[in-house]
Amino acid sequence: MKNAIGREIPETIRGIKKFRLYGGEFTDLPKHTGTARTIRISLPHTNKILSSIEEAIEKTGLKDGMTISFHHHLRNGDYLMQLVVRAIAKKGIKDITIASSSLSPCHDFLIDYIKEGTITALESSGLRGSLGKFICANPSILKKPVIIRSHGGRARAIEAGELHIDVAFMGVPTCDRRGNCTGRTGKSAFGSMGYAIIDAEYADQVVAITDNLQDTPVFPCSIPQSEIDYIVVVDAIGDPEGIASGAIRITKNPTQLVMARYAAEVMEKSGYLKNGFSMQMGSGGASLAVGMYLREKMKEKDIKGSFGVGGMTGIFVDMLHDGLFDAVYDAQTFDIPAIESIASNPNHIEISASTYANPWNSSPIVNDLDVVFLSATEVDVDFNINVITDSNDICMGASGGHSDTAAGAKMSVIMCPIIRGRLPMIRDHVQTVVTPGDSIDVIVTDRGIAVNPKRQDLLEKLTAAHLPVKTIQELQHIAYSLVGRPEEVKLSQDPADIVAVVEYRDGSIIDVIRKPIFD
Repeated sequence: MKNAIGREIPETIRGIKKFRLYGGEFTDLPKHTGTARTIRISLPHTNKILSSIEEAIEKTGLKDGMTISFHHHLRNGDYLMQLVVRAIAKKGIKDITIASSSLSPCHDFLIDYIKEGTITALESSGLRGSLGKFICANPSILKKPVIIRSHGGRARAIEAGELHIDVAFMGVPTCDRRGNCTGRTGKSAFGSMGYAIIDAEYADQVVAITDNLQDTPVFPCSIPQSEIDYIVVVDAIGDPEGIASGAIRITKNPTQLVMARYAAEVMEKSGYLKNGFSMQMGSGGASLAVGMYLREKMKEKDIKGSFGVGGMTGIFVDMLHDGLFDAVYDAQTFDIPAIESIASNPNHIEISASTYANPWNSSPIVNDLDVVFLSATEVDVDFNINVITDSNDICMGASGGHSDTAAGAKMSVIMCPIIRGRLPMIRDHVQTVVTPGDSIDVIVTDRGIAVNPKRQDLLEKLTAAHLPVKTIQELQHIAYSLVGRPEEVKLSQDPADIVAVVEYRDGSIIDVIRKPIFD
């Protein structure tokens, strides 16, 4: 079967009973009211504090075939998932689905537990490291393909009842004895708990695992005591070095700086750089450099934006501190300056993944975005974007909020070098579509700028401003002239070799990832 962008989707997919094909950005609207939030009841003077993760597993009644969730705010410093999975395996519990908001290289340990049958399914925004390579080489080792969801799509799936969580295990940097939680303080502080909030609201049971239990009330809290069933204290929930860096440095890479400068010029000449505008930019080097250039332009032109949103970094909070934005909305905090900001600045506002990007609620923040700056691993001549697989179709990235923000913003700008590792990054067809071309307005490379033909208004403005505007085909030709046309990767057509199903934010299938075949 072919979906609305012409991607071939098998009629049947192992382990998945029902699915919908992608039909367009806003075509698949909800036909039901979702699922009810979990009702929790406790007796007076109940002590939530347990002695160990093992006791928490017993108290929750975790058993074979259940689904557990984790959040990824601990990033590559996460200790928690390994502590929990090891305890589950020791109890002989099998056939567990892990539904984490994302997975990082520190989760490569899952390979051993997949081999022994403790873990049999994964649902995530991303798949990286050795784990990604292992699943791509051995897709049938799981009972169904990995389900890839955007951040907004995951929140939607939980609220709609498509992803049911039996037990949520949450790493909490600071927690009081009643269960009020925050990510703002503690030795493992990571800032916003935006991706954990939805799990706490809808999971059948919630276990808060902390390395900083305090007697005094936690206020303000990210997650209130009413959402927490049990509390476990451990020595450390993560490695601070892997959780957050110091101030993330702006790139010095010449290619990225060229793209950032072009992107800032696109913003200015498009007409969106004006009082009251809103913006999201990523945490990568080129995106941060865009922030640097825009900060200079805003000061020079005396422009003040309304809000910034997304994963927060030092450059964004500097702009907030300078009075260049009224507020920033934070679903994930990336570096120490941003963590300090959310702990002290009332205009640095913590939001849930649902408030951030769920397409099935009345007012996700992404719907009010003017401009978003995003990256890509590949783009194609139809403006489709890949951010999760490399040119060999190996999983190495994450969907994140890419499709959510691109759909919501008035102008979505993709920054991608024209070549990477001697491979052209503008393809006839990307290996994996994560964000459809209909959501993309401008592609910025180091060799020029391509405007989606549907945006003739932008094409006219950027051309009149004498920016290096080219067609996407012209940029592709430049890339091929430098490194040649790449050979197509051979992919297995066996339905058993589907590695992952990529859901669009509305839950429909926009693409599948297939096992690559190497000679």
